Amino acid sequence: MATEEIKAAPRQHAYSGPAMPQLPEPSHAERVRTLLSMGAVGMLSTVSRKHPGFPFGSLMPYALDTLGRPLLLISNMAMHTQNLKAEPQVSLFVSATAADGDPLGAARATLVGRAESVPSEDLAAAREQYLARHENSRYWVDFADFGFFRVELVDIYYVGGFGVMGWVEAAEYARASPDPLAGAAAGILAHMNADHVDSMLLLAKRHAGIEASEAAMTGVDRLGFSLRLKTADGMKGARINFLREVATAGETRAVLVEMVRQG
Repeated sequence: MATEEIKAAPRQHAYSGPAMPQLPEPSHAERVRTLLSMGAVGMLSTVSRKHPGFPFGSLMPYALDTLGRPLLLISNMAMHTQNLKAEPQVSLFVSATAADGDPLGAARATLVGRAESVPSEDLAAAREQYLARHENSRYWVDFADFGFFRVELVDIYYVGGFGVMGWVEAAEYARASPDPLAGAAAGILAHMNADHVDSMLLLAKRHAGIEASEAAMTGVDRLGFSLRLKTADGMKGARINFLREVATAGETRAVLVEMVRQG
């Protein structure tokens, strides 16, 4: 499987507590590829022509090419298009929907790069990739004043929730693949939080050594899951790894049942 696991946390900061054991988990690069692959709309910031030096934000649908570079279909009449044609430096901010309703706990990423017209030899592929994500764009994709732009990435900043953040090199992001469990993750979280709180409390005690009175699963991926736990000492987070890597909802259910049944 062409994915990477993070063994340490280079280019990361903001955690000042005692050293924690480093469990295998998807790299920040894989998490960003997953986040971008599951989304379709972000906030594009361009450099304002009217107010030089000031950022100008625009709601922006996007798609991804095979290297994960954002593809934009934009009109020449749009202010953001006029801005980026004058100064191509842009950023695209994309955020996940918070599973627990807290937007500051949701994963998000800011992609920094230069917006450039898609070269003619890549236009057919860009058109196909964009329309696969935005079917309604067929109504205006061929209008003369619309064109495809691609963000050539320079750097990426990822925030995975409270205390989880760091820079991701553009080359590392391009090499990563989305998590295979991404499409099923929302359903797994909803099911576990609705029907299996007792099991999560048991797993928190057994695998993380945390006694809790309340538990919520806030994230799940091919290697494990994250819990938010209410304890006598306040709220705590825990990462628990699966016994083996999973790729489907069925495999996830099987390994969770196995973990709960372990003596």
